[in-house]
Amino acid sequence: MSDTIKAVYFSPSGATKKVTNYLADCLAENLGLPKQEYDFTLPEAREQTLNFSKEDLVVFGMPVYAGRVPNKILPYVQSQIKGNGCVAVPVVVYGNRNFDDALVELRNELFQNGCQILAAAAVVARHCFSDQIGADRPDENDLLKIKEFAENVAEKWSHETEKEGLSYLDLPGTNPPEKYYTPKGTDGKPAVFLKAVPVVDEERCIGCGICGKVCPMGSIHVDKTTKRPVIDGICIKCQACVLCCDVEAIKIVHPAFLSHKQMLEENFMERKEPEFFL
Repeated sequence: MSDTIKAVYFSPSGATKKVTNYLADCLAENLGLPKQEYDFTLPEAREQTLNFSKEDLVVFGMPVYAGRVPNKILPYVQSQIKGNGCVAVPVVVYGNRNFDDALVELRNELFQNGCQILAAAAVVARHCFSDQIGADRPDENDLLKIKEFAENVAEKWSHETEKEGLSYLDLPGTNPPEKYYTPKGTDGKPAVFLKAVPVVDEERCIGCGICGKVCPMGSIHVDKTTKRPVIDGICIKCQACVLCCDVEAIKIVHPAFLSHKQMLEENFMERKEPEFFL
């Protein structure tokens, strides 16, 4: 039986962290095992290889970006995650639209990296683009379902005598994934905002520098002269900088982005439920 439950995640907005840790905590309680946490959200955390062992049960959480695993983080998952025969539970967290092929993709990558797939989950959280879509998710009902899922995973784990014989688990989605979701605006046409970056309101900004500390791409630094943030690298639209700013001094205001946000709010407010696979 596994010696350690490991919660491993990329979580710019904090939602994937919450879901991954909660599931790992429930598993640790059910199995009577210690839990360890590994957060590879920030660039410095992705400078080293993460090695698991056959004694590990790994809850591996990722957010869904355009229906897939975030493409700028995928190379780290592919090259520096070493399963070494561990048992894994891939988890994707999405903003109430659809998880599309993200869970299939994450399962495939973990399996190829030497992980045995025991179970999987797709959980709804607040959409990082909007405080209206999936607001307050995961909520109490979601957490109750995750807790029940953890009980089922623990039971399955306890009955698996040959852990190396686990399959990689059948999941919905295109395998292998072929396309990314195309964002659309309110006119129904593709909304092109790939090069959009946050804009700083210098009158609001107090120069605290927190936005630079939370950027998962290391793309924000504070100018030594003006004490204001400068965006000088890749932006993955994760909204970490926007969500952390208490004075609302940094936002993405690109017209195509705002049109896509409005389209989501007009079409994806109906509640979706988490999905679990065993």
